Amino acid sequence: MKNLVSTTPEIKELESRILVGIKKEVSVLTMDNVAHWKNFMCRREEIANHIIGEYYSVQEYGESYSFSNFNPAATFKKWAAVAVPEPQDIPENMDVLHLQGGLYAVFIHRGMAKDFSNTFQYIFSEWMPNSNYQLDSRPHFEFLDKRYLGAANPKSEEEVWIPIKSKNL
Repeated sequence: MKNLVSTTPEIKELESRILVGIKKEVSVLTMDNVAHWKNFMCRREEIANHIIGEYYSVQEYGESYSFSNFNPAATFKKWAAVAVPEPQDIPENMDVLHLQGGLYAVFIHRGMAKDFSNTFQYIFSEWMPNSNYQLDSRPHFEFLDKRYLGAANPKSEEEVWIPIKSKNL
């Protein structure tokens, strides 16, 4: 898999955190990440005490969303957000997300955003079925920091956090 640093993810325990950002109801067919993030980045300084240089692109799929029977028209909540120690003075048209902690498989996507579907396909069609884990119902997210060089930069990197639990549960 050329877009991944490794085909084996790092398994990490995430501590819960508080995010503040802009959420939208989207589908794969209607999603416009560039516009969503541009809108958020213009307003991020309105968020009090946010952690500078760290961004979260969160997907809340919900119980009815199916990865095995994929429907590009199925809707989910998409967030552009930052972490805060405590939510205070939430800006207008922004929301708070309490990101629940738990076990995650963390992959590194290296490359341009247009190639992200290859990473996503590998995770759900190859790695997940052959692992000792199954998908958990918590939010998925991409963590972006100084390694993220922009959607069109082939040297860009982002962490892809997939919520998991043991298949033995």
